[in-house]
Amino acid sequence: MPITDTLDAFVPHGLIERTPTGEGPLSGRTFALKDFFDVAGVPTAAGSPDWLASHPVPQKSASVLDTLLAAGARLVGKTHTDEIAWSLNGENHHYGTPINPAAPGRIPGGSSSGSAAATAGGLVDFAIGSDTGGSVRLPASYCGIIGLRPTHDRIAIDGAVPLAPSYDSVGWFARDPVLFEQVGAVLFGGLKRVPAPGKLLLATDLFAAAGPAVGQALADGVARIVALYGTPEEVDVGQGALGAWRNAFRLIQSDEAWTAHADWVKAVKPNFGPGVRERFAAAATLDPAEVADARVLRADIRARMDALLGEDRLILLPTAAGIAPLRNSSGEALEAFRARSLEMLCPAGHAGVPQISLPLGTLDGCPVGLSIIAPRGKDEMLLSLARAVLAPAS
Repeated sequence: MPITDTLDAFVPHGLIERTPTGEGPLSGRTFALKDFFDVAGVPTAAGSPDWLASHPVPQKSASVLDTLLAAGARLVGKTHTDEIAWSLNGENHHYGTPINPAAPGRIPGGSSSGSAAATAGGLVDFAIGSDTGGSVRLPASYCGIIGLRPTHDRIAIDGAVPLAPSYDSVGWFARDPVLFEQVGAVLFGGLKRVPAPGKLLLATDLFAAAGPAVGQALADGVARIVALYGTPEEVDVGQGALGAWRNAFRLIQSDEAWTAHADWVKAVKPNFGPGVRERFAAAATLDPAEVADARVLRADIRARMDALLGEDRLILLPTAAGIAPLRNSSGEALEAFRARSLEMLCPAGHAGVPQISLPLGTLDGCPVGLSIIAPRGKDEMLLSLARAVLAPAS
């Protein structure tokens, strides 16, 4: 039976269903797939009518879809995304904005906007998104659900439209931490044994960047984690260089996006909406020397994050700089908020390490997420932590 889309979460060309190809831990569960991933026989738009019109219908599905169908899950449709996934807002100039069921009147966050909205609103049990600069973590925070950016390259991202391949990652959303872990076990091909967290680190500079209101909103959530894992040690993650870290992400992402799509942009001249238009225009005029310097800085950031995390430490930080902005906010306001949030989102992306956003805070009646970063390849630490904190044993 076709899903009733009460949240404008699904793309019109993606109102399709794919039944399970096997039985497994996800039997009986429904999910949605961001319209960034291919489904055989179904067009992929990647949020752009011009992409939709200029690309053939894929004949092969992304492997993440095949994996979930084989585990017993049922696909109920493809969901909205920002154009070419290059935004954190979820307001698509061409296709509109999904409703944020946790904060009506506010944006759902992007670029995995439809997947987050469909999950938060209960249209599906879980949903697949992608995360380059925060496109799973930020919508999870805005919509009050669980979202993970896994260790880079841990989940195959074939059959997806590229944005910045050295950051692009498959991620997912769910409301229930037990189901969230089950999805992870399927996507990871089983869960590894990992050590229990050895120490919590509280990112004082990232809490300061988010502001005191966010810190207060997350205080109880931090306390719940501390009660389970011990008193945290305060750390200054960026050592005063968060702005430079964010700029390095901007440069590398823009360079990779232009490399991936320059030929298409020049040939098709797509009618990009606000924000995406300016980002592609800037990407076309990058200084290669600045990009090279950014890559050097990224290597330093990776070393810094690895040193902080070690083998078993976890970093606590806000997911975003605040609650979801109001729909139809000014472009200037959204860009300023995006820049602030990227300071919280880019450290894990630069380092290729996993980060989970948990719905552990409320501010002005709206959700705000608490994030935890784990060492590279230790995603299971975050899955078990989410289950322990959000679904404690009775």
